[in-house]
Amino acid sequence: MAGRRPEKKALVRSDFTALLADVKSRIQAAQTRAALAVNAELVRLYWDIGRIIDERQKREGWGAAVIPRLARELHNELPELKGFFERNIKAMVAFYREYSDPAAIVQQPVAQLPEKSISPQAAAKSTVAPIPTKSHWAPGFAKPRRGDNGTFQ
Repeated sequence: MAGRRPEKKALVRSDFTALLADVKSRIQAAQTRAALAVNAELVRLYWDIGRIIDERQKREGWGAAVIPRLARELHNELPELKGFFERNIKAMVAFYREYSDPAAIVQQPVAQLPEKSISPQAAAKSTVAPIPTKSHWAPGFAKPRRGDNGTFQ
């Protein structure tokens, strides 16, 4: 008959479950890639800020007083910006001084694996690993805790 709509095929539960799993997996993979990209960009930013301050301190003869002033001015001009207080800026300079060659800064081994060789959950957990310097930790990264048996957790 003309004007009759074709019947919609009923969505089979197993088809929907597969669709849901596929979409969920894609979302998690994209979230992991985004987190890794953000962390990589932050590491580059912290290194670059450390480089700029170190080079200007050497070239202009600035002392350490520039760091508290910079922290105050960043807070005054960008109050919504978090993490750029004096201690973290000093850590950025220490980070640059420890790793002044940018080629020395490489991804964690887990991030260098092919994308499908590690679960999104495991890759996401690796994005908060510390970046050590001689005496500081890069801002925005968790400092590891030493467990009872002396190993890092």
